[in-house]
Amino acid sequence: MNPRQRRGVLFILLSAVLAVVVFFVIASYVGNVQSQVGSVVTVYRAADDLPAYAILDESSIETDEVPARWLSDTARVEAEDLLGRRIGFNVGAGTLLSEDMLVPPSDLSETEREIAIQVNQITGIADRVRPGDYVDIYAVFSDVPGLPKQVRVLVKNVRVVSVRGSQVRFDEDSPTGEAAVVPVTLALEPNDALAVTYAAAFAEEVRLVGLPTGTGEDRTDEQDDFDAEDLGGQAVAEGSVG
Repeated sequence: MNPRQRRGVLFILLSAVLAVVVFFVIASYVGNVQSQVGSVVTVYRAADDLPAYAILDESSIETDEVPARWLSDTARVEAEDLLGRRIGFNVGAGTLLSEDMLVPPSDLSETEREIAIQVNQITGIADRVRPGDYVDIYAVFSDVPGLPKQVRVLVKNVRVVSVRGSQVRFDEDSPTGEAAVVPVTLALEPNDALAVTYAAAFAEEVRLVGLPTGTGEDRTDEQDDFDAEDLGGQAVAEGSVG
Protein backbone atom coordinates (compact mmCIF):
# COMPACT_ATOMS: atom_id res chain seq x y z
CA MET A 1 0.00 0.00 0.00
CA ASN A 2 1.53 3.27 -1.09
CA PRO A 3 1.52 6.43 1.03
CA ARG A 4 -1.41 7.96 -0.88
CA GLN A 5 -3.55 4.89 -0.21
CA ARG A 6 -2.57 4.86 3.44
CA ARG A 7 -3.61 8.52 3.77
CA GLY A 8 -6.93 7.72 2.11
CA VAL A 9 -7.60 4.90 4.54
CA LEU A 10 -6.74 7.16 7.49
CA PHE A 11 -9.13 9.86 6.24
CA ILE A 12 -11.92 7.27 5.87
CA LEU A 13 -11.32 5.96 9.42
CA LEU A 14 -11.17 9.49 10.82
CA SER A 15 -14.44 10.39 9.03
CA ALA A 16 -16.12 7.29 10.47
CA VAL A 17 -14.96 8.14 13.97
CA LEU A 18 -16.17 11.75 13.61
CA ALA A 19 -19.54 10.52 12.30
CA VAL A 20 -19.92 8.24 15.33
CA VAL A 21 -18.96 11.09 17.68
CA VAL A 22 -21.44 13.48 16.00
CA PHE A 23 -24.18 10.81 16.22
CA PHE A 24 -23.66 10.35 19.95
CA VAL A 25 -23.50 14.12 20.54
CA ILE A 26 -26.80 14.64 18.69
CA ALA A 27 -28.44 11.67 20.42
CA SER A 28 -27.30 12.99 23.79
CA TYR A 29 -28.67 16.47 23.00
CA VAL A 30 -32.02 15.11 21.83
CA GLY A 31 -32.27 12.93 24.91
CA ASN A 32 -31.49 15.90 27.14
CA VAL A 33 -34.13 18.05 25.41
CA GLN A 34 -36.71 15.28 25.72
CA SER A 35 -35.91 14.85 29.40
CA GLN A 36 -36.45 18.59 29.94
CA VAL A 37 -39.60 18.88 27.80
CA GLY A 38 -41.18 15.57 28.77
CA SER A 39 -44.17 14.00 27.06
CA VAL A 40 -46.43 16.06 24.83
CA VAL A 41 -50.22 16.17 24.94
CA THR A 42 -52.92 17.37 22.58
CA VAL A 43 -54.45 20.77 23.34
CA TYR A 44 -57.07 22.88 21.61
CA ARG A 45 -56.82 26.43 20.32
CA ALA A 46 -59.32 28.87 18.87
CA ALA A 47 -59.27 28.47 15.10
CA ASP A 48 -60.54 32.04 14.59
CA ASP A 49 -61.38 35.10 16.67
CA LEU A 50 -64.30 34.18 18.93
CA PRO A 51 -66.71 36.70 20.48
CA ALA A 52 -67.88 36.32 24.07
CA TYR A 53 -70.53 33.63 24.55
CA ALA A 54 -69.85 32.02 21.17
CA ILE A 55 -70.74 28.31 21.08
CA LEU A 56 -67.72 26.13 20.34
CA ASP A 57 -68.05 23.62 17.49
CA GLU A 58 -65.64 21.57 15.41
CA SER A 59 -64.94 24.46 13.04
CA SER A 60 -64.01 26.87 15.82
CA ILE A 61 -61.26 24.78 17.46
CA GLU A 62 -57.99 23.29 16.20
CA THR A 63 -55.53 20.85 17.76
CA ASP A 64 -51.94 21.44 18.80
CA GLU A 65 -49.32 19.54 20.80
CA VAL A 66 -47.38 21.03 23.70
CA PRO A 67 -45.29 19.57 26.52
CA ALA A 68 -47.50 18.30 29.32
CA ARG A 69 -45.33 19.97 31.95
CA TRP A 70 -46.17 23.39 30.53
CA LEU A 71 -49.93 22.97 30.94
CA SER A 72 -52.18 23.94 33.82
CA ASP A 73 -54.78 21.45 34.98
CA THR A 74 -57.59 23.53 33.46
CA ALA A 75 -55.96 23.32 30.00
CA ARG A 76 -56.03 19.50 30.03
CA VAL A 77 -59.37 19.14 28.24
CA GLU A 78 -60.78 16.79 25.63
CA ALA A 79 -62.69 17.85 22.53
CA GLU A 80 -65.98 16.65 24.04
CA ASP A 81 -65.35 18.97 27.00
CA LEU A 82 -65.37 21.96 24.62
CA LEU A 83 -67.92 21.17 21.91
CA GLY A 84 -71.28 22.79 22.58
CA ARG A 85 -69.94 24.97 25.42
CA ARG A 86 -69.85 28.78 25.43
CA ILE A 87 -66.66 30.83 25.71
CA GLY A 88 -66.86 33.37 28.53
CA PHE A 89 -65.15 36.35 26.81
CA ASN A 90 -63.56 37.47 23.55
CA VAL A 91 -60.55 35.37 22.51
CA GLY A 92 -58.17 35.74 19.59
CA ALA A 93 -57.31 33.11 17.00
CA GLY A 94 -54.70 30.67 18.31
CA THR A 95 -55.61 31.19 21.98
CA LEU A 96 -55.18 28.06 24.07
CA LEU A 97 -58.62 27.03 25.34
CA SER A 98 -59.03 25.90 28.93
CA GLU A 99 -61.85 24.91 31.26
CA ASP A 100 -61.77 28.18 33.21
CA MET A 101 -62.49 30.14 30.00
CA LEU A 102 -65.87 28.46 29.52
CA VAL A 103 -69.26 29.53 30.82
CA PRO A 104 -70.19 27.02 33.55
CA PRO A 105 -72.89 24.61 32.40
CA SER A 106 -76.29 24.99 34.01
CA ASP A 107 -77.16 22.46 36.68
CA LEU A 108 -80.88 23.21 36.48
CA SER A 109 -83.30 20.36 35.94
CA GLU A 110 -85.62 20.44 32.92
CA THR A 111 -88.42 21.95 35.04
CA GLU A 112 -86.37 24.48 37.01
CA ARG A 113 -85.94 28.15 36.22
CA GLU A 114 -83.41 30.66 37.55
CA ILE A 115 -84.63 33.87 39.14
CA ALA A 116 -82.66 36.55 40.96
CA ILE A 117 -83.93 38.63 43.86
CA GLN A 118 -82.27 41.34 45.90
CA VAL A 119 -81.76 40.88 49.62
CA ASN A 120 -80.01 42.94 52.28
CA GLN A 121 -78.20 42.20 55.53
CA ILE A 122 -81.48 41.34 57.26
CA THR A 123 -83.53 39.64 54.56
CA GLY A 124 -80.46 37.75 53.29
CA ILE A 125 -79.57 36.10 56.64
CA ALA A 126 -76.71 38.50 57.31
CA ASP A 127 -74.65 37.28 54.31
CA ARG A 128 -74.68 33.70 55.59
CA VAL A 129 -76.37 32.26 52.52
CA ARG A 130 -74.03 30.53 50.05
CA PRO A 131 -74.43 28.77 46.67
CA GLY A 132 -75.71 25.24 47.24
CA ASP A 133 -77.62 26.18 50.40
CA TYR A 134 -81.36 25.56 50.68
CA VAL A 135 -83.72 28.22 51.98
CA ASP A 136 -87.40 28.95 52.48
CA ILE A 137 -88.80 32.16 51.00
CA TYR A 138 -91.14 34.25 53.16
CA ALA A 139 -93.10 37.29 51.97
CA VAL A 140 -94.54 40.05 54.18
CA PHE A 141 -97.73 41.54 52.70
CA SER A 142 -99.01 44.79 54.21
CA ASP A 143 -100.07 47.14 51.43
CA VAL A 144 -101.64 44.88 48.82
CA PRO A 145 -105.39 45.63 48.41
CA GLY A 146 -107.54 42.60 49.16
CA LEU A 147 -104.83 40.75 51.09
CA PRO A 148 -104.60 40.66 54.88
CA LYS A 149 -101.49 41.92 56.55
CA GLN A 150 -99.62 38.68 56.98
CA VAL A 151 -96.38 36.75 56.59
CA ARG A 152 -96.69 33.93 54.09
CA VAL A 153 -94.35 31.05 53.20
CA LEU A 154 -94.12 31.28 49.42
CA VAL A 155 -91.77 28.38 48.65
CA LYS A 156 -89.91 25.80 50.71
CA ASN A 157 -86.58 24.08 50.10
CA VAL A 158 -85.26 26.43 47.42
CA ARG A 159 -81.72 25.87 46.13
CA VAL A 160 -79.41 28.89 46.01
CA VAL A 161 -77.56 28.95 42.68
CA SER A 162 -75.31 31.98 43.14
CA VAL A 163 -74.69 34.95 45.43
CA ARG A 164 -73.15 38.11 43.96
CA GLY A 165 -71.29 40.85 45.76
CA SER A 166 -72.91 43.74 47.55
CA GLN A 167 -74.32 46.51 45.36
CA VAL A 168 -75.77 49.93 46.13
CA ARG A 169 -79.26 50.99 44.98
CA PHE A 170 -81.44 54.07 45.51
CA ASP A 171 -83.68 53.85 48.57
CA GLU A 172 -85.87 56.83 49.40
CA ASP A 173 -86.60 55.43 52.89
CA SER A 174 -82.93 55.34 53.82
CA PRO A 175 -81.39 58.36 55.61
CA THR A 176 -78.57 58.34 53.08
CA GLY A 177 -80.83 57.69 50.08
CA GLU A 178 -78.94 54.48 49.36
CA ALA A 179 -79.13 50.85 50.46
CA ALA A 180 -76.74 47.94 50.07
CA VAL A 181 -78.28 44.88 48.41
CA VAL A 182 -77.01 41.47 47.33
CA PRO A 183 -78.45 39.71 44.23
CA VAL A 184 -79.22 36.06 45.01
CA THR A 185 -80.10 33.64 42.19
CA LEU A 186 -82.52 30.83 43.04
CA ALA A 187 -83.61 27.66 41.24
CA LEU A 188 -87.41 27.47 41.20
CA GLU A 189 -90.21 25.60 39.50
CA PRO A 190 -92.10 27.90 37.04
CA ASN A 191 -95.15 28.47 39.27
CA ASP A 192 -92.95 29.18 42.28
CA ALA A 193 -90.91 31.62 40.17
CA LEU A 194 -94.14 33.51 39.42
CA ALA A 195 -95.02 33.67 43.11
CA VAL A 196 -91.59 34.98 44.08
CA THR A 197 -91.61 37.52 41.24
CA TYR A 198 -95.00 38.82 42.40
CA ALA A 199 -93.82 39.07 45.99
CA ALA A 200 -90.60 40.84 44.95
CA ALA A 201 -92.71 43.45 43.13
CA PHE A 202 -95.60 43.98 45.57
CA ALA A 203 -94.72 42.59 49.00
CA GLU A 204 -93.23 44.89 51.61
CA GLU A 205 -90.43 42.41 52.20
CA VAL A 206 -89.13 39.13 50.77
CA ARG A 207 -86.98 37.22 53.21
CA LEU A 208 -84.71 34.17 52.92
CA VAL A 209 -84.93 31.72 55.81
CA GLY A 210 -81.94 29.41 56.29
CA LEU A 211 -82.43 25.66 56.63
CA PRO A 212 -80.30 22.97 58.29
CA THR A 213 -78.16 20.75 56.09
CA GLY A 214 -80.39 18.29 54.25
CA THR A 215 -83.97 18.92 53.19
CA GLY A 216 -85.54 15.49 53.39
CA GLU A 217 -87.34 15.93 56.70
CA ASP A 218 -91.15 15.90 56.94
CA ARG A 219 -92.36 19.51 57.19
CA THR A 220 -96.08 19.05 56.58
CA ASP A 221 -96.97 20.26 60.09
CA GLU A 222 -95.26 23.63 59.66
CA GLN A 223 -97.48 26.70 59.48
CA ASP A 224 -97.59 28.40 56.08
CA ASP A 225 -98.85 31.85 57.06
CA PHE A 226 -99.20 34.13 60.08
CA ASP A 227 -101.41 37.16 60.65
CA ALA A 228 -103.24 39.08 63.40
CA GLU A 229 -105.65 36.20 64.03
CA ASP A 230 -102.76 34.08 65.25
CA LEU A 231 -102.23 36.72 67.95
CA GLY A 232 -105.91 36.80 68.93
CA GLY A 233 -106.82 39.76 66.74
CA GLN A 234 -108.54 40.07 63.38
CA ALA A 235 -106.84 39.99 60.02
CA VAL A 236 -108.19 42.90 58.00
CA ALA A 237 -107.57 43.04 54.28
CA GLU A 238 -105.99 46.18 52.93
CA GLY A 239 -108.55 48.55 51.45
CA SER A 240 -111.42 47.23 53.53
CA VAL A 241 -113.03 48.74 56.63
CA GLY A 242 -111.92 47.07 59.85
